[in-house]
Amino acid sequence: MKLLRLFLAVLLVIGINSCARMKTVGDEKFPAPPTRQLNAQDYQRYLAAGNTPFEQVKPILDSRCVACHACYDAPCQLQMGSGAGIERGASKVLVYDATRLHPAPPTRLFIDASTTAQWRTKGFYPVLNETKIPATQQSNLDDSVLNLMLQLKNQNPTPGPGPLPDSFALGLDRKQQCTTLADFPDYASNYPLWGMPYGLPGLTDREQQTVVEWISQGAITPAPPPISAIASAQVVVWEKFLNGSSLKQQVVSRYLYEHLFLGHLYFAGAPDREFFRMVRSSTPPGKPIVEIATVRPFDDPGKAPFYYRLRPVQDTIVDKTHMPYELSDARMKRFEELFIDVEYSVTALPSYQPEIAANPFKSFAAIPPRSRYQFMLDEAAYFVAGYMKGPVCRGQVALDVIQDRFWVIFYDPKYDKISNDEEFLEKRADLLRLPTERENKIGLWDIWFKYADLEEKYMAAKEQYIETLPPEYQRDSLAAIWDGGGANPNATLTVFRHFDSASVSQGLIGATPKTAWVMGYTLMERTHYLLVAGFDVYGTLWHQLATRLHMDFMRMEGENNFLRLIPSDQRQAMRNSWYQGVGAEIDSAMYDPLYGLRIESKVEFHTDDPKTEVFTQLMAKLGPAAGPPDLLNRCHAPPCDRPGASAVEIEVERQLQRIVSLKGKGVSYLPELSFIRVDTDGTDNGALMYTLTKNRELMNVSFMMLESYRSLPDEDNLTVLRGFAGSYPSYFFSVKAADLPEFAASMEALRGEGDVTGLTDRYGVHRTDPTFWSYSDWFNQEYRNIQPVQAGIFDLNRYDNR
Repeated sequence: MKLLRLFLAVLLVIGINSCARMKTVGDEKFPAPPTRQLNAQDYQRYLAAGNTPFEQVKPILDSRCVACHACYDAPCQLQMGSGAGIERGASKVLVYDATRLHPAPPTRLFIDASTTAQWRTKGFYPVLNETKIPATQQSNLDDSVLNLMLQLKNQNPTPGPGPLPDSFALGLDRKQQCTTLADFPDYASNYPLWGMPYGLPGLTDREQQTVVEWISQGAITPAPPPISAIASAQVVVWEKFLNGSSLKQQVVSRYLYEHLFLGHLYFAGAPDREFFRMVRSSTPPGKPIVEIATVRPFDDPGKAPFYYRLRPVQDTIVDKTHMPYELSDARMKRFEELFIDVEYSVTALPSYQPEIAANPFKSFAAIPPRSRYQFMLDEAAYFVAGYMKGPVCRGQVALDVIQDRFWVIFYDPKYDKISNDEEFLEKRADLLRLPTERENKIGLWDIWFKYADLEEKYMAAKEQYIETLPPEYQRDSLAAIWDGGGANPNATLTVFRHFDSASVSQGLIGATPKTAWVMGYTLMERTHYLLVAGFDVYGTLWHQLATRLHMDFMRMEGENNFLRLIPSDQRQAMRNSWYQGVGAEIDSAMYDPLYGLRIESKVEFHTDDPKTEVFTQLMAKLGPAAGPPDLLNRCHAPPCDRPGASAVEIEVERQLQRIVSLKGKGVSYLPELSFIRVDTDGTDNGALMYTLTKNRELMNVSFMMLESYRSLPDEDNLTVLRGFAGSYPSYFFSVKAADLPEFAASMEALRGEGDVTGLTDRYGVHRTDPTFWSYSDWFNQEYRNIQPVQAGIFDLNRYDNR
């Protein structure tokens, strides 16, 4: 049965996610690329000659191009968030390739090559003129794929009104047509409507003229500006701290790096939008950074000395990868309190051998686990966002491992005795191993037997340990739940799955969810090393499959922790309600995650709905740490008016409360993630912003793919949030406040696809709408207004064609 399930899963991954392999163009020859990035003095001379400033071009590229062309999933790997990305060009090789049997060479911008010439040797071809050197303005236009794509759209505007024709390939895993200069005539003949911006309205005449002039003049960009004085001073302080010479400091710095390497670090008091990455460099502080390009943060950096450095982020900030983390005097004091001032000794530095480095319970055994856990709790939203925003979480196969909406809470370090027991963790470190230690050499036996067996043995050992604890420390009471010190908003989180992406919001949002996770130290740490530190986006099918399947165990362990709060005689039935159907039966035959039945919950119950009671009591215990009362989604006795809301907001939200009560097949036809702009006075400043998420109900999340066979559309439901959630909007709605009653009535009347078409025709913003970009600009700017540090540009690759 296990092998049958294995081969079925492999066939599904290959059959559904396979993409035609694309030939690289590494054998094409180009002259030496021209220098396009100028130092400050040369750039001023360039401007003095009357050329177009890049400062006028970049806002256009950011608002019209970066929305699709950023990060790993940029079409054709063309990243347009920086001059360096445009100069690097495009590639026909896919980064996300679910059929890859051998790891691919990494192609991370700013990391895996430092010059355009080096990118050419890695198969990237130019989208700017590199054919005719020295260049003329005309050759810069004629031999630029970027210009030709813009002109193609200008000559063949996006058809409309209404949805695009089926000739447009818009799926997440669509076959990409990555045209080179030589292939462009055939491309233009075969796909005349496929100019850039692809599948969206073109640039205005003024925008087109600005960008085309810039291209004709050589697409010149200035060198990155120097960092601010405040940041410069803080970089010196932090790099000195991170590169302390003691063994204790070296271990602590390695631990911090392996947890913050994906973060966008910023300094308190520095200018907005100035972010840094923590990297390992072969050069010491004060010298230009030469980043050591390893696939994983715990890979061996080599025998030569290296240094932890803070490298400025040079490309445009996009929401799908933006995880800000503040560095400040208070943070430094906190790090010293957790890691430096506590008593422990380090006698040797941990190895970089995979079997050690991929297991934080071995590599960082010297650091008190209580300190490690509190470090992760302090910014729990950052770490859980890493699980969702890291490169592993792309596509439906990766994301169908979690429910569409669930709440996450955490054990209090005082009660999570495992996070205080160094001896227990040391003895069980081998059971806490992850398939990431096998890198891309993992086999079928490892995936299906070895690591499942380790997980079961750990769960049994943990249960035996808990049963020996005094009653007040047995994890089955609300006293064991972390309250964030009464104010930390990281104490409670809500996770949303948007079919093929996911997001995290602070607070308990929405109605009582189907499931919840309770996370302790070992679960948080393992999930980080499985999905973030240990995941190789360029890895093989087997590596990706092992990661996805092992995440099943992490999810079930979190759910099992939550079930401890439920009366013991109801736990099995509650779990059975979460896992129904054939996939769940197969999983249950392989692995039984339900532990702790012998210990009774210490929560007092007075109704036959223990789950709701648990959360009602938890919210009372947590107070502000549970987030503001969610009156939009939990209005049990109307009217439920938000304190401090204006009269207009009160009326708007009363209408939206009608929507959140909807469920069923009509709801199932709605977009996954919708942004709703409510116009209150006809001006941008008077508009209100809400996010509408669709929550799919599934019989189980035990099986990859075949989601339509596990769906329960009669139980699909909605959640409405003030402000923003998610990085990939599926649809924009624009509704006048006076029309909200009719909008809500139309939502209540949804019965099928035709009804949704009527809704989108009246209130939606089609891809072909001439005003599409004005709405996109407004949503991005409003995000900046509401959350100036957290905001990044939204990705439009998943925007629906309705």
